[in-house]
Amino acid sequence: MTSDACHPPAITASDIFECRQCGECCKGYGGTFVTESDILAIADYIGTSADDFTGKYGSPSGSGLVLAQGEDGYCIFAEQGRCKIHPVKPRMCKAWPFIESVLRDPGNWYIMAGVCPGIRADVSEAAIRGCVEAAMDASGEKRRKK
Repeated sequence: MTSDACHPPAITASDIFECRQCGECCKGYGGTFVTESDILAIADYIGTSADDFTGKYGSPSGSGLVLAQGEDGYCIFAEQGRCKIHPVKPRMCKAWPFIESVLRDPGNWYIMAGVCPGIRADVSEAAIRGCVEAAMDASGEKRRKK
């Protein structure tokens, strides 16, 4: 009997997502949360202080900060489908679409698949959950406790 949760011989993360460089992941959809280390890295990369970065490029959201969006709804750092801060892009962007919100509600995967041509929607919730967990474990990403 084989598992349907991203363990051989089952599917892998690359079986359910292949980036097509469309830039749709840079569109708002709840905002791109940034950590303190993201803020410091991006501020350094663009040559500003963390305080100036926060004031100019961030928006408060709950207890955290998200990257500001342009009038078109895309991240302030997205330009013609490309990331201007790609070498230091936030942790959330590096992990996408294998993000914690998918573990909290696998329905988020299907919502993201509706706008991202690289995400397969014909996958079971168990497989999605397994792939997200495997990707987070491989990246050293810590999951919040339920």
